[in-house]
Amino acid sequence: MHDLIALERKALVNALSGQSTMNYRAIIDGFRAKGVAIEDIKPRENVFTFHAWCGVGRCVKRGEHGVKVCTYVPMTRTDPDSGEISSFRSPKQTTVFHISQTEPLVPAQSDVAA
Repeated sequence: MHDLIALERKALVNALSGQSTMNYRAIIDGFRAKGVAIEDIKPRENVFTFHAWCGVGRCVKRGEHGVKVCTYVPMTRTDPDSGEISSFRSPKQTTVFHISQTEPLVPAQSDVAA
C-alpha cells in the first residue's frame, strides 16, 4: 500500500513539474475527438495519467479510454566492466485521461465506520 501511495505521488509530481509540451497536440486532438471542448483541455491542469489522478484523490471511471502519449523516463545503466553508472532517458508510451473521465475517490465503507 505504501508503495502505491509513493507511486501516485511521484506520478503527480512528474505531471505537474514537467516542462515539455511535445504531447500537447496529441492530447488536444485526442480529447477533441472524444467530444471535449478545446477550451476545457488543459494539460498539467486537468489531464493526467491514471496514477496522477489517484494522487489527487480521483479515479478514472470504469470503461474510459484515454489518449496515448509518449514520455521519457529517467533510467540508469551500470557498466559491467567499470561499474560506472550512467543516466539516460528511455521512451515510454503512457495513457492520459481528462478530468471528465474521472470521479472523486470514495472511501470504503470500512474506512467510514472507523
